[in-house]
Amino acid sequence: MVRRAAPVSLNGIVTDICGYREIHPGHFRIVEYASLTVPLVISFADAFAIGLGHTPGDNDRYASFAAGLYAGPVMIKSFGGSCCVQVNFTPLGARQFFGVPMSELRDRMVGLDDALGFEGIALRERLGEASDWDRRFDIAEGFIAGRLAAANALSPEIAWAYKTVIASGGRTRITAIADEIGWSRKHLAAKFTDAIGIGPKTLSRIVRFNRALSLSKQQEDGWVGIAADCGYADQAHLVREFRQLAGETPTALTALM
Repeated sequence: MVRRAAPVSLNGIVTDICGYREIHPGHFRIVEYASLTVPLVISFADAFAIGLGHTPGDNDRYASFAAGLYAGPVMIKSFGGSCCVQVNFTPLGARQFFGVPMSELRDRMVGLDDALGFEGIALRERLGEASDWDRRFDIAEGFIAGRLAAANALSPEIAWAYKTVIASGGRTRITAIADEIGWSRKHLAAKFTDAIGIGPKTLSRIVRFNRALSLSKQQEDGWVGIAADCGYADQAHLVREFRQLAGETPTALTALM
């Protein structure tokens, strides 16, 4: 695994770019929990088996693809022959880069040709022919910058609302955000779904979940204290959210990490 942080020019658009290559045969399994990362995976070798909320089967094979936000666990299997570049977009950055309503990518993987057309196929060829990871990362950054130069600007209201939810740890009331913008809650939800693929309520749930998971590694308050810190009604509420967003109870999940 090789990783490069996004350059300053892509701040707020891309978090990082990764290179991944398996060099030994095997059967590998990882689980990714509900997050705010929108990945673009460009593969040069074997496909991954990916299941949204379920163990992937023989028909769940994906090589080069883009994936929207998913409010649940993602189960990934590989078999020792994978090699790819992965660009991790922020939700707002993904909307600008792909140039389509992110609801079209929500809860699914979309093939590279459908997500980026001929441009995506040409990018894959260039990346595959590059001599090393640094060169691949340079090519990917240049491609992203080129698409962004022709992208439509995001709604400032949506950008502000998104950042407000993030800054509050998912605790800001959605009605208060809508009132501040001067929109109805229904209008805000529709615009949010277009911009990032999920509504502000689901965004808040994912933000709270990830904050709770982070706090579990940093403090000794126990789950009752974490639930209170993160705005859950009680510990039972936190447990229900963990089951839905990670597929595990809080205790079981932290034991796996």
